[in-house]
Amino acid sequence: MIQILIATANKHKAGEITAMLPKGPGYKTLSDFPKLVMPEENGKTLEENAILKAVSAAGQSGLYALADDTGLEVDALDGAPGVYSARYSGKERDYTANNAKLLAELAKLPKASRAAKFRTVVALSAPDGKVLTEEGRLDGMIGFLLHGENGFGYDPLFVLQDGRTLAELTFAEKNSISHRRVAMAKIAPHIKKLC
Repeated sequence: MIQILIATANKHKAGEITAMLPKGPGYKTLSDFPKLVMPEENGKTLEENAILKAVSAAGQSGLYALADDTGLEVDALDGAPGVYSARYSGKERDYTANNAKLLAELAKLPKASRAAKFRTVVALSAPDGKVLTEEGRLDGMIGFLLHGENGFGYDPLFVLQDGRTLAELTFAEKNSISHRRVAMAKIAPHIKKLC
């Protein structure tokens, strides 16, 4: 059975990704490779970061590796926070501080000017460094207040067309529509070919 390393230390993300991928391969995470050192995410785009992580993890582990990078892109902020979404308020990757900063940046904007999208780029790398990428996106808007107890990151602020935030959806509901789901659905046929 082929094994694929999901190159993330984020438990939430690993859980979401594993639930979306084909059942054939065995999946590992970075917790299974404690000596593996991931590179600094210093790419200027989501694509660069996803490729950087996947190629590094595949090369060090000897397995196929899957990595993604996700960004929240707000139209009124010219696509920010984008590739810097996790570190928007500083290097600490503090969800509460990131949401507070985003709300402050958009404080004077009406609902009509708060369009945003989540975008995920996923990269699948072979141990020899051959890599391919796919992308998914989810359109919505940034709300005025945090709503919901589920999810993580910007989920309590990201409002869908039905008026609910991502954090108000169940795990299964979010996984059925998310940007990550779209990207993983596109990468799934490539994974199935490896089995």
